[in-house]
Amino acid sequence: MLRTPMALLGAVLLSTAVSAQSMEEKYQQKLKKDFVSHVDWVQSLEDAQKAAKESKKLIFGYFTRSYAP
Repeated sequence: MLRTPMALLGAVLLSTAVSAQSMEEKYQQKLKKDFVSHVDWVQSLEDAQKAAKESKKLIFGYFTRSYAP
């Protein structure tokens, strides 16, 4: 009786590990795109606010559902 729930749990954990690898691959592919690689991205909101204030420019936020921390 315990075999079925354990097998199901193992399958879920395995699929999670596989999907995490593909997410990392997708992330690396996205970083190679022109619109991403030719810009000096700031990953801290505080740093972006400081730079925007100094340069008198707006902040452009780019968020994705898969890679946002």
